[in-house]
Amino acid sequence: MGQRLTVVDAFTDRPFSGNPAAVALLEVEAPDQWLQAVAAEMNLSETAYLRPAGPGVWGLRWFTPSREVELCGHATLASAHVLWADGHTDLDTLRFQTLSGDLTATRRDGLIWLDFPRLTPREIRAPDGLADALGVHDGIGVVVTGGADGDRSADLLVEVGSADAVRAVAPDMNALAGLPYRGVIVTSPGDDGMDFVSRFFAPAYGIPEDPVTGSAHCLLAPFWSARLGKSTLLARQVSRRGGELRLELAGHDRVRIGGRAVTVARTELVAGEA
Repeated sequence: MGQRLTVVDAFTDRPFSGNPAAVALLEVEAPDQWLQAVAAEMNLSETAYLRPAGPGVWGLRWFTPSREVELCGHATLASAHVLWADGHTDLDTLRFQTLSGDLTATRRDGLIWLDFPRLTPREIRAPDGLADALGVHDGIGVVVTGGADGDRSADLLVEVGSADAVRAVAPDMNALAGLPYRGVIVTSPGDDGMDFVSRFFAPAYGIPEDPVTGSAHCLLAPFWSARLGKSTLLARQVSRRGGELRLELAGHDRVRIGGRAVTVARTELVAGEA
């Protein structure tokens, strides 16, 4: 028998929108080379690998088409969806052991809520040529990051003036890939009832534009919470596929990220088994 993979659209309740992730539930440890090769074959922004680690506990790893990442929101939501939708557990809270520590997913109010680490926005000087690299012609506002100096796994958050300006961003992917960050978030106050909107680009990780990026909201949520004076927020990532996220700030160090997910495909990998 080959390895079964489930493709799930996350942060949406409609097929072919939100952010697709492939999810594989492994019975045995698999070599990293195989995990990476499958992720490249799937060619989605992330492929998630689950392994049972105890009652209600799973090991969880995420791979882009080019590398492993330390944190991924939409593929975690997709993984929780698969475990519940396919009858692997009837627990309402699941725990995942990851490179970012223990994370949880909880079913509540018709949504899947992820409990993720909260990042502290730190204002920095914009890198030279950033506006041109993003294709922003009306100027950029505040630029922040959630990581320490030299932390190449951190994201760069760039504020622009309007939701239309976010939608109009047309990046030079080669220029963005040369920045010393995991990815670049472009954001503004929202429209159509949203508190804020955003887009996310990570060409250095093999993801020119990510449709909906849960992990980026570990930085976006506290940034906009401070701006708007709100601890609960409604956000939309305005990529071509698009998706919505509900956000709750919890204490000083956690963000709860809520969304829906829908299964769109189940397939069996018949070659190159782990």
